[in-house]
Amino acid sequence: MTRNRMMQFALIVSLAFASTALFAQNTVTVTSGTTNVALSSTFLDALGSLNIAAGVVYPTVLEGTTVNFPIGSGAIDLDTALGNIDHQGGLTLTEGKTVVAIQDFIIDTTGKSPVITGIAVVNGGLVGRIVLFDLAFPSSFKTPLKLIDKTFLQLNKITVTLDAAAASTLNTEFNTKGFTAGLSVGTATVSAQGI
Repeated sequence: MTRNRMMQFALIVSLAFASTALFAQNTVTVTSGTTNVALSSTFLDALGSLNIAAGVVYPTVLEGTTVNFPIGSGAIDLDTALGNIDHQGGLTLTEGKTVVAIQDFIIDTTGKSPVITGIAVVNGGLVGRIVLFDLAFPSSFKTPLKLIDKTFLQLNKITVTLDAAAASTLNTEFNTKGFTAGLSVGTATVSAQGI
């Protein structure tokens, strides 16, 4: 390889690393925070009609009709809003001797549409990670995302609905047809602290 070609190669590599570094600067590492979901009357009425009681997996807290999921980690690109935000805790749904726990939620915006996945556990047996909820951002949502005080990100009025996979799993486990894809679950507010 001639000296000129070596210099050209070195320049190309340097530019590639520089562009990667610039892109990476727009990604925020999420370290803590909370996602609050105001449960809809539609969801609560559906549970009531099926005699299913809602509870929580520690350290999630249910206060009235609002459930709080602590954020443990994650990363999100401010330019594109692509990322994952991991949560601790979860929900339990109980009817008779059947207990379904859905826990360790991940808000995932890297696919075709934003979703929440979670680990499903039925009567102590692991089912696996499935898509639980579909998310829809309000019409006011836009990118790039803006941080508050350089480290704090808040996303409001996110619509949460039941995904088809979750509806199918719940119908099977509770022997019902009462859960349907698109069932309104509530409205979420994500408050994330990043570095």
